Amino acid sequence: MSQNETLFARAQRVIPGGVNSPVRAFRAVGGTPRFITRGEGAHIVDADGKRYIDYIGSWGPMILGHGHPAVLEAVQKAALDGFSFGAPTEREVELAEEILGLVPSCEQIRLVSSGTEATMSAIRLARGATQRSKFIKFEGCYHGHTDALLVKAGSGLATFGHPTSAGVPEATAQHTIVLEYNNVAQLDEAFALHGPELACVIVEPIAGNMNFVRASVPFMTRLRELCRRHGALLVLDEVMTGFRVGLRSAQGLYADLIPGFVPDISVFGKVIGGGMPLAAFGASREIMRHLAPLGGVYQAGTLSGNPVATACGLATLREIRKPGFFDALSAKTRRLVDGLKRVADENGVPFSVDSEGGMFGFFLMSELPQNYTTVMTTDKERFNRFFHAMLDAGVYLAPALYEAGFVSAAHTDADIDATLEAARQALR
Repeated sequence: MSQNETLFARAQRVIPGGVNSPVRAFRAVGGTPRFITRGEGAHIVDADGKRYIDYIGSWGPMILGHGHPAVLEAVQKAALDGFSFGAPTEREVELAEEILGLVPSCEQIRLVSSGTEATMSAIRLARGATQRSKFIKFEGCYHGHTDALLVKAGSGLATFGHPTSAGVPEATAQHTIVLEYNNVAQLDEAFALHGPELACVIVEPIAGNMNFVRASVPFMTRLRELCRRHGALLVLDEVMTGFRVGLRSAQGLYADLIPGFVPDISVFGKVIGGGMPLAAFGASREIMRHLAPLGGVYQAGTLSGNPVATACGLATLREIRKPGFFDALSAKTRRLVDGLKRVADENGVPFSVDSEGGMFGFFLMSELPQNYTTVMTTDKERFNRFFHAMLDAGVYLAPALYEAGFVSAAHTDADIDATLEAARQALR
């Protein structure tokens, strides 16, 4: 047995499924998950000593690559001062100021420890601010594993959602309305039916858990209009896209395309922690005043604003603010996806690609899908064969058809060339 197989067998005896987050188990693609021992720049090394070009990057946070010197220095210095205090630190303030300086839609922000915690708190805040209970989410968008968000569509727009996980009571799902992503007609109908009862709509501007699917401009424009008209708050989940698709995040991209576009509440994670457990949600002062200790919406966390995590996040944000960073990162990502498309075309394989900043996606179909239903028609078995061929060649892609990929500043032309040659052989 390989070391990976030995570790996986050992892990399954003490951890459910052998993993602490389901996608890591390789159930979607088959085979044995790789147990990673270290990361170096754009590469990771597994327990058998095999080296891979890493296009997961811890599912997005490692925008600088693994072990960036400035980040390591900041984290080591912070660790020497203390791991956790359960009391305020100046670095929390610095990180909040750094984020707010890049996000005009937010005047205040609250730091938490995970994206799930941030989206859960954002919805509670929206409900508290509006004194309403119902909210809309979209099929294929993932906002964490909170009960009310683990919900699939009901039988029609007049009905509410159904739990997608055991342990979630039907009663918890009764306030969640699930619509099709990018479907403007469904938006109009849902607001006509439920407008006065809606606290908020939560949406990923680029959905990263059905691979990579953008919200269309007409869809996002109408969503913004309807929320304003009916007094519902627009919650933009940028846990994945925040500071990953651009310095102004995805909301900056849509602000350039839609006059007056601004979310009411923004949720961030991943990049703002630089690989440490850290996330945040923010809004105007008027909305944030409802949050404890100022208002009646309760939220708390012992490790919120952790001094080591904030040091990691602050160092990361300061690096990505440097001139030309996103131009270079975007060019690398585009070179990768254009190359994958070219190689697929050479081999007569249906293939479509998209990217923004350091985030990308590809589909084994001739056109980019616009919603979850279409994504689900992808040739899963062909993807699984492609995934394992790439893995064997030393290229580590997401072990699931429905996950976006990530490029870091540490990826070189040589890394991308090696990836494209591996893809050429795999698709052949």
